[in-house]
Amino acid sequence: MVIAIIGGDLRAVYLGKLLNDDGHEVKYFGFDNKYIDNTKDDLEEIIDRSQIVIGPLLCSNDNIYLSTPLYSENIELKKVFDLMNKKQIFIAGKITEPIIEYTSLKEIESVDLLKREELTILNAIPTAEGAIQLAMEKMPKTLHASNVLVMGFGRIGKILSKMLWGIGANVYVSARKIYDLAYIKSYGYNPILMEKLIDNISGMDIIFNTVPSLVLDKDVLEKVNKSSIIIDLASKPGGVDFKEADKLDIKTYHALALPGKSAPLTAAHYIKQSIYNILLERGYE
Repeated sequence: MVIAIIGGDLRAVYLGKLLNDDGHEVKYFGFDNKYIDNTKDDLEEIIDRSQIVIGPLLCSNDNIYLSTPLYSENIELKKVFDLMNKKQIFIAGKITEPIIEYTSLKEIESVDLLKREELTILNAIPTAEGAIQLAMEKMPKTLHASNVLVMGFGRIGKILSKMLWGIGANVYVSARKIYDLAYIKSYGYNPILMEKLIDNISGMDIIFNTVPSLVLDKDVLEKVNKSSIIIDLASKPGGVDFKEADKLDIKTYHALALPGKSAPLTAAHYIKQSIYNILLERGYE
């Protein structure tokens, strides 16, 4: 197949190499020369020749331009879709409603990679590793024997808790659902009901948030130990009142897109498999 990869981070660069190794013809656009050496190709020609157009894992920051962190210029989403035809598939991540509306208007099928369950589960592995790496860089002591709180027991929370437990941390996990608390206890972690968080947070050395809503507000932050570190893994706007944390002199880090930073090759393998699953479901061999 001829596949166009337009924009994205290092995951996209590695993805193209993996697809090329599998025998596909990969054409890139939206990368500076130090990342990809064939960036002089014409966007119109690349899209015209391709059966699949792959966009970034964060499709767009503003619904106007593609996310192109490795490119010094902008690429309009509208231009990409205007060049595509009805037989092509647009595959990217975090495709918002305005983008879906426009692709539907153009009768172009769009597929959101981050709604693929197999990818979101596997993506939690490099996310958790990247979070632990960041914690090790920022903490003045070991994670081993530290009191560590993981907020949320979804995909990332489960894997992150397991990794921290393996390191030897004292793992506390907060959740809202009673059955999640039962699972947390059964794994040997210390369960905390989210509503009781304010009574338990002061003894934590580091806090990892995975909940995509405001859970670390002013009232909770006032109970956080000033020597603690907060790493927020939730997508924007996150689960932390960052302005209030700054006022309280609490160190916070909003760690987004960690798979693309900590393990882009591994993440690319997961993305490739999800793309193959998408194509298989649509009758491609």
